[in-house]
Amino acid sequence: MRSTIRPLPLPEERVYTVGEITSAVKVLIEEGYPSLWVEGEISNFTHHSSGHMYFSLKDEKAQLRAVFFRGENRLLRFRPEDGMKVRAHGSLTVYEKSGQYQLLVRRLTPVGVGELEMAFRQLVERLEKEGLFDASRKKPLPRFPRRVAVVTSPTGAAIHDIVRVLGGRFPVELLLYPVRVQGEGAAEEIAAAIDRLNGAGGFDLLLVGRGGGSLEDLWAFNEEIVARAIARSRIPVLSAVGHEIDVTIADLAADVRAATPSSAAEMLAPARGEIEELLCTRRERLAARMRDLLRFWKERVRRFRESRSLGRPESLVRESAQRLDDLSRRMERAESVFLASLRERLAGSAATLRALDPHGVLDRGYCICRAGEGGRAVTDAAALAAGELLEIRFRRGRAEARTEKVIPEAEGG
Repeated sequence: MRSTIRPLPLPEERVYTVGEITSAVKVLIEEGYPSLWVEGEISNFTHHSSGHMYFSLKDEKAQLRAVFFRGENRLLRFRPEDGMKVRAHGSLTVYEKSGQYQLLVRRLTPVGVGELEMAFRQLVERLEKEGLFDASRKKPLPRFPRRVAVVTSPTGAAIHDIVRVLGGRFPVELLLYPVRVQGEGAAEEIAAAIDRLNGAGGFDLLLVGRGGGSLEDLWAFNEEIVARAIARSRIPVLSAVGHEIDVTIADLAADVRAATPSSAAEMLAPARGEIEELLCTRRERLAARMRDLLRFWKERVRRFRESRSLGRPESLVRESAQRLDDLSRRMERAESVFLASLRERLAGSAATLRALDPHGVLDRGYCICRAGEGGRAVTDAAALAAGELLEIRFRRGRAEARTEKVIPEAEGG
């Protein structure tokens, strides 16, 4: 865009202040570029606590400062990041305090991919890292749910398809919790419905979904608030959003995903024919098992009736009594042999103890000599010294003596 505004004349005799020059430049830029698109790569991105976004747009030649105020960016669906290539629409201005020109952004779109698709990718990546989609946290659906709450629009095609399919299937009590499924505030209504149904209790399953539509129409089911409400639900959640090719974040967070609302109805309640066939198969298996058991017990009864014991029960009693007497006699003999063995072992142990008793030698006229009163036993004369006090113990009593002379074995001969 080429500006048609000429620079202000600056008479040589006039001296301008910095503020006047900056204001003049600001007027020139704002009037010359009131609306434009700028494409570049985001760098130095900052999302301030005030809600305003500050960043630079750069290419290989230059960079341009940009500001995206909270009032303008509150509807932005994706999160800008450093290195992301974008197109920004807005107007040029000058931030007079620093004298820098900048772009006032009013709209921001990613290059090469749509805004909604970028927001979808970013949220999926973040929730996946948190483990919100892990299979370990998925709950199984009940085989035969009796009470099912359906969170959808009361006028949409989804509820009509569900009711139609359930007409010829296993009877299920349905409760419709009406919500908006598209537009501003729809995601908050869906999340609130899931939380309230969990608080109320009494439901075996929650079915959350809607019929087909564009990406924008289905966007309420791609909001983080809905994904987190599904993830914290204590009641199993079956999602059915759009057509088979549509996959939303609600589908990823749900315990089970159905391709369409009609498929969801088929999943939550089996057909009557399927139940009848299952019952028939189970009945045949039960009857076959009962026939096998009857044959088994008939054979047992036949063998028992033909056995010798049943024909002569008194002989069975006599034989049992005789076996009992035999066992009694064997136990008595075993007890006698065991006691004799114990007595013999006890006598041998007593003889061994007597032989090892040090006091036994005193009965044969020997004595025990100790160095000092209660001291060590003396076994070698060389261990004594002349004049050392000795204690001599006899079979009866003891005596104290003192060493007069020590005669080693070599001298004693």
